[in-house]
Amino acid sequence: MPSVFITGASRGIGRAAALLFGSKGYQVGINYLSNEAAARSLAGELKDLGANSLLLQGDVSDRAQVRRMFSLLEYRFGGLDVLVNNAGIAQQKVFSEITDEDWDRMFSVHVKGTFYCCQYAVPLMRNAGRGSIVNVSSMWGQTGGSCEVHYSAAKAAVIGMTRALAKELGLSHIRVNCVAPGVINTDMNAFLEEGALEEIRRSTPLGCVGTPEDAAAAICFLAGEESRFITGQVLSPNGGLVIG
Repeated sequence: MPSVFITGASRGIGRAAALLFGSKGYQVGINYLSNEAAARSLAGELKDLGANSLLLQGDVSDRAQVRRMFSLLEYRFGGLDVLVNNAGIAQQKVFSEITDEDWDRMFSVHVKGTFYCCQYAVPLMRNAGRGSIVNVSSMWGQTGGSCEVHYSAAKAAVIGMTRALAKELGLSHIRVNCVAPGVINTDMNAFLEEGALEEIRRSTPLGCVGTPEDAAAAICFLAGEESRFITGQVLSPNGGLVIG
């Protein structure tokens, strides 16, 4: 039975991805930081789908905690087929007000977290002779976002890491791709007022914002056999808000 480890899986895109992978017969490693109730609820839904799951509490920006999670995952699942680096944080601040702590935390979660998880996933995938890594960036990692310089920079770094790692791991039959969602209706974007959301809808060629399921479908596609000849690429489900 194939297995997937999804960071930041207790809500939003991660949760939708976990349910989609579970529906496709995957064993699902559910990482969460603090919302144990949401993680356990997700595990219950996966059980109803007939999918096995494993709760893995931990901060992806801490190497020791990542090492522990991967040890538990290997013990329980025997290996790893897919890694989805989805854990993330957001913050809106004008550039002049970003603190050292803001900057460091943004890069620790998005960049260092992805780095750590990839380092522990790759040996498991090499042992199996194949694997797929899907990193979650953002359209702001492609274009930059006003009042989100640190977020945009961190997400751009994830794209750069994806492309470089894809070149390095190709001969090991490990594919590395990236999903860069547009505006998705998740808790992370709950701060947006209805007027702002309406402006985004008007600016988007498809006339709507995305759902977690839209992003999850892109993740699952890049992880699966349908994309076996795709690596080092960025797929951006954004309704046409960013083209090119």
